Amino acid sequence: MSLALQITGDSPLHRLNPLTKLAFAVTVTVCAFSLTMVWWPLLLFFGVVLPAVVVSGVTRRFLVMLFALWVPVALVVFVVQGFFYPDAERVVAEFGPLQLKYEGIVFAAQTAFRVMVLMGGFFLLLLTTRPSALMSAMTQRGTSPNIVYVIAAALQIVPALSARAQVILHAQQARGQTVKGLRGRVRALLPMAGPLIFGALADVGERAAAMETRGFGAVRRPTSLTEVPDSTAQRVARTAMGLCAVVAVAVNVLGVIR
Repeated sequence: MSLALQITGDSPLHRLNPLTKLAFAVTVTVCAFSLTMVWWPLLLFFGVVLPAVVVSGVTRRFLVMLFALWVPVALVVFVVQGFFYPDAERVVAEFGPLQLKYEGIVFAAQTAFRVMVLMGGFFLLLLTTRPSALMSAMTQRGTSPNIVYVIAAALQIVPALSARAQVILHAQQARGQTVKGLRGRVRALLPMAGPLIFGALADVGERAAAMETRGFGAVRRPTSLTEVPDSTAQRVARTAMGLCAVVAVAVNVLGVIR
């Protein structure tokens, strides 16, 4: 059973070193959060992230994931900030005792668009990269095993929980529990929660034992089974992306100082 969200393909993005795609995701996120213009995250998303998604050939899965995860977050941000933004003066609409504030709407839009860029960059990484390839690439570059494990675990936690939830759901169906329709799925949530949580905790113990057997944290650098190809052009590109992130942060700091 695959525990990755990657869609197999042969696009230029699939062939890139995973570190290059990780640097891209981090850079667009830093740039989105560094500059204060409301339209800036939208420009990054539609001008940089979305074209990369189209080139990679994972547009459909990307949009499904983005709609499923970003839309609920955006709605919550708009409700909370729109009605409860502190020190706001311009009232757009009133709903009983609640007042929708212009300043809150602007801040909510900026935050939601920033989160969209963050999700977009990392969804692209997930959909075009095998976690094992990313781990191998980071190990080859001399990254600390602790950091490698944290990143790999973060990439695999959602697919792992989703796969386990499907197994539990099928087991419940085999025992005669109805899970069809909205009411059936709501009823299945509570019986599913216990096995899902305890199963995840059991996986932690199994992973710890497996990592100890394989010499995790050993002083000597381990030999990688898979050599991930890299190139000078990609290393230069990663450096350029890092400089872009630094410049964006510097512009933000100078703007605050002024």
